[in-house]
Amino acid sequence: MPELPEVETIKNELAPWVVGQSFTKVTISDARLVCGGSTQGVRRGLVGHKVESLGRRGKYLIFHLSNGRSLIIHLRMTGSLLLNPEGVDRYARAVFHLSNGHRLVFRDRRRLGVMWLVDDADTVVCKLGPEPLDKSFTAAVLRKRLSRHHIPIKAALLDQHIIAGIGNMYADEALFAARIHPLRKTDDLSSAEVRTLHNCIRKILRAAIGSKGASVDTYVRPEGEPGTAHFDFKVAHKGGEPCPVCDSTIERVAVQNRGTCFCPRCQPLVPVL
Repeated sequence: MPELPEVETIKNELAPWVVGQSFTKVTISDARLVCGGSTQGVRRGLVGHKVESLGRRGKYLIFHLSNGRSLIIHLRMTGSLLLNPEGVDRYARAVFHLSNGHRLVFRDRRRLGVMWLVDDADTVVCKLGPEPLDKSFTAAVLRKRLSRHHIPIKAALLDQHIIAGIGNMYADEALFAARIHPLRKTDDLSSAEVRTLHNCIRKILRAAIGSKGASVDTYVRPEGEPGTAHFDFKVAHKGGEPCPVCDSTIERVAVQNRGTCFCPRCQPLVPVL
């Protein structure tokens, strides 16, 4: 699933092509793609209107339009936005034609992605937690939000109401970097551990954005190129392999039905005092 670094990369790489351009034609081949409206309504609301800016909130990509409305896209598990692909295959769910002659194709093999056309973007994203890369997201904010719960820290990092944008692989990487076991309870972490985790979250996400996201499955950048962040992964998607720090075997467990990889030696369930 595209997480914060992947969606941020898509936003950054699409912006030069779409900002300032108007939609000239919109084809939606799968009505399930549209939430809270109809395909006809989305077409009418987009065609003839300009993209004023492109934003991101958590894992949501937001097109701010000249008519004051917002097109919001969530790619979910296998969605991608491709700029001028050579062909439109059977996995294409929508095609957006722009006034500069370019086209944007929403491709989604598993057809789980969704989009909204709304008057106010907050109606879709208002319940998201803070952005982990914002200046206002301090270690104190993280500690306060975690202290309200008694759940595994891995589950908390995946909860978009607690923190926005972090998904499975970056949660694993941040916890490994912080040397915190994924099953440790949120309200059991010390202030020092939360400060370390806060720093690791921000460092991991920034590095992944610098590497244009991670192409471990279906994610590709708008022009079809892969990201390279996965080359720096230490534990994510590496169950059964040796830990790069201590050579122990990386274990894989399920946390809220999500595969979770960690090093049992570097990330002990009972912290070493």
